[in-house]
Amino acid sequence: MKRFEMRKKPARGEGAAAAAFLAPSAAGLGLLLLLPLAETVRRSVTNAPGTAFLGLENYRSVLGNTAFQLAAKNTARFIYVCLPLLLAASLALALLVRAVRPAGRAFKTSYLLPMAVPVASIALLWQALFHQNGLVNAALSGLGLAPVDFMGTGAAFWVLIGTYLWKNSGYDMILWLAGLDGIPESVYEAAAVDGAGRWITFWRVTLPELSATLFLTAVLSLLNTFKVFREAYLVAGSYPQSDSIYLLQHLFNNWFLKLDMGRLAAAAVLVALVLLSVILLWQRLLRREGEE
Repeated sequence: MKRFEMRKKPARGEGAAAAAFLAPSAAGLGLLLLLPLAETVRRSVTNAPGTAFLGLENYRSVLGNTAFQLAAKNTARFIYVCLPLLLAASLALALLVRAVRPAGRAFKTSYLLPMAVPVASIALLWQALFHQNGLVNAALSGLGLAPVDFMGTGAAFWVLIGTYLWKNSGYDMILWLAGLDGIPESVYEAAAVDGAGRWITFWRVTLPELSATLFLTAVLSLLNTFKVFREAYLVAGSYPQSDSIYLLQHLFNNWFLKLDMGRLAAAAVLVALVLLSVILLWQRLLRREGEE
């Protein structure tokens, strides 16, 4: 005989108790996230004081602004170059730490040290290394090479890339390690029985099992790319000498100082929509690959 489990009815008062427990979180979510989001959307279709309705005028002004186009291009280029490098480097570090266990604990700690370094200290180190009269140019001169204007040319972009990778690789490494620890050993044993080597095992077993970790790490890394503004701002100010590191964050900061709230809100909404679209598309592609 089939056994049918009776669905347990919630006791009287459980719904009210659950609502009471959820109320503080719901209030915080609405007050600190949903309300500012709604206000940003409202500001994007009004004038700077927020009193007159302008429709899509702010969006047209943003899309036609040359500074916005430059900042968006540099930001997209930074993400396009930096994100794959960060994911690959952090995954390599995670595999290295697992390969040298238990000595990997010391490596794990050392890779996390850059996260504890204050941003202001990184900016000072950046200036000391890559200034026109900095340590790197001094070393180049000692080798008989011409000094490089790192902060005034396109080389500033690659300095920013290196700084971001150095600071964030350890954080992503921890996320990869969590995903690697979640892969059952029986899967690797089955691959070994089938005669799969290390390279085949990595591509056919490890990477597919890390699809969920890849999505989480990629999304967090994508959002963290917008925090690199701190280093660029402390070193180069609101208007960097090199256009290659003039990012959207610079533009938003300058518009905020000018109290150009309409265009600032419109640009923020556009960036949020693009990021949301990219994340949803990426999630859909990973889900389709998992089903196949």
